Amino acid sequence: MESNSNVPGKITPDDNVRLMKGNEAIAHAAIRYGCDGYFGYPITPQSEVLETLEALMPWETTGMVVLQAESEIASINMVYGGAATGKAVFTSSSSPGISLMQEGMSYIAAGELPALVVNVMRGGPGLGTIQPSQADYWQATRGGGHGDYHFIVLAPATVQEMADFVGLGFDLAFKYRTPAMILADGIVGQMMEKVVLPPFRPRRTDEEIARQCPWAVTGRAASRKPNVMTTLELDSATMEQNNERFQRTYRLIAENESRCQTYYTDDADYLIVAFGSVARICLKAIEEMRAKGIKVGLLRPITLWPFPQKQLAGIAAHTKGMLVVELNAGQMIDDCRLATDCSIPTFHFGRMGGIVPNPGEVADALLSHFPEAAN
Repeated sequence: MESNSNVPGKITPDDNVRLMKGNEAIAHAAIRYGCDGYFGYPITPQSEVLETLEALMPWETTGMVVLQAESEIASINMVYGGAATGKAVFTSSSSPGISLMQEGMSYIAAGELPALVVNVMRGGPGLGTIQPSQADYWQATRGGGHGDYHFIVLAPATVQEMADFVGLGFDLAFKYRTPAMILADGIVGQMMEKVVLPPFRPRRTDEEIARQCPWAVTGRAASRKPNVMTTLELDSATMEQNNERFQRTYRLIAENESRCQTYYTDDADYLIVAFGSVARICLKAIEEMRAKGIKVGLLRPITLWPFPQKQLAGIAAHTKGMLVVELNAGQMIDDCRLATDCSIPTFHFGRMGGIVPNPGEVADALLSHFPEAAN
């Protein structure tokens, strides 16, 4: 447990710098963001999010609600209800639990509600393994539930980003009135690194919420007509109009919010694309190949949706080939090929079942597809 460091107004500079797991950073950052509520259910490898929140007891300091629901289905519907009132609420789970949440996530998207979902991925399908994976890429970026919708999807590669993306995810969710997801793999969730925690932000008052979220359900029926939050629309023409409005929002997000990070791409002959913890492994592989005179660069998508299509296309246009590296059977490679219009040879290298490749395997994979790179 923290001592005074979880109390607003009683922080020293050293209190903001910690050594912690990625999952723990999520919990600390949520409290400091001024989050109103967390509703979740334990599942490996993300249980520390709930456990850390319970240990910190923010209901005694900031007033944040922390509740272990009876199931993942219950927790996402609690998020749905909290988001409908304009509150900053979130949940976390891992792959099988996120699958159970899909109906509720579709409802939240259809309700145009801001909310945050954290998925610390493990191997599947089914119950699979508790070891790390990146096999939920399609589920996250395609909208795993029914209907035409998207989540904003942020992919952290460091514990620092686990903390930073809580605030970013909430800010984007409220800006566009759409859900956001932090899609982390089990490595980032479980590893420990130094992290600089964000400063405390006070929770919004009911009056501030009413001004910022005039659409929110308030329950003040005695003083004014209450808002009704529903995703049901029986008139087909109106439902189409609703979907057209959603799509306008998604186009706006795609135009303004795609993010990525690049390394050694200015003179790269070959390009590796990877996200999350795998990008760190690939960066080490690239540094070792460059020491041998092989010019390879890295693009790390930070937003998996919207995917950084323009950035990737611009870099790929000056390269001879691309290798997409993931902890899955090949999911992000589809977006890479679409972004480049299949203009350069593009191959995939991935491990599954919780097996994580080392830098040497990544280098061997690239050279197996592009042996001329070693000449």
